[in-house]
Amino acid sequence: MNIDFAAVLVFLTFLSGFIWLFDSLVFSAKRKAIAIESGGVEKTPETPLMVDYAKSFFPIFLFVLILRSFIAEPFRIPSASMMPTLLIGDFILVNKYDYGIRLPVLNTLVYRNKTPERGDIIVFRYPEDPSIPYIKRVVGLPGDHITYYDKTLFINGKPVEQEDLGKYVAMGSGKMMDGASLRLENLESVTHEILVDLERYSRDVEGIVPENHYFVLGDNRDNSKDSRYWGFVPDNNLIGRAFLIWMNWDTRNGGIEWGRIGTILK
Repeated sequence: MNIDFAAVLVFLTFLSGFIWLFDSLVFSAKRKAIAIESGGVEKTPETPLMVDYAKSFFPIFLFVLILRSFIAEPFRIPSASMMPTLLIGDFILVNKYDYGIRLPVLNTLVYRNKTPERGDIIVFRYPEDPSIPYIKRVVGLPGDHITYYDKTLFINGKPVEQEDLGKYVAMGSGKMMDGASLRLENLESVTHEILVDLERYSRDVEGIVPENHYFVLGDNRDNSKDSRYWGFVPDNNLIGRAFLIWMNWDTRNGGIEWGRIGTILK
């Protein structure tokens, strides 16, 4: 079951704010009048516990809602599809402003900023089930002719350069990728590492990226369910750009991996 945290946060913010406001406009004055009448002098009326909680939590809910909806949102990496860039157990921050401001829950774009660039690591709502957030790397922009054939990516007819870095040494929950081919891929201005399993089936695809859509791949090319399987990512499904690893916790690797904390993603 996927809980829509944004919807819960919006509800709690609205509820606490409504209780506080309604009490201030209606019941607070009545309590004050009753206190004066009963005591003969002006007294400070006791605030109901529910209202007291609402007044205390409303600023917190509002702050978290604004921060999470419009500035940055945390996510945890549950799979190996973005290895070696992202490992199982990485906790990342996603920039919610880069691709424009969207209303929480409704996901309606209210301010257009930038659009994704080739090489960006994006978080988006999975096209086949928008309740699930996915993370992949943008390799195809609108209008691009994309081909993935024999474990090689072609953009507009040109093969993307790959440099063999030898065998990958994996640890912890990603141990299954130990011995995979580690390669350096050059996506124009972004150079990043990918994993290729020479013994696994490679899904070959070809197509032109539609307007307002993106073609995405996992860096773990033979262990990723991406655009090769379910198609393009619509612009409306964008959540934001992943930019930082702020924590890593992998019990199969001894807990916290201190060396990954603060890693800037590219």
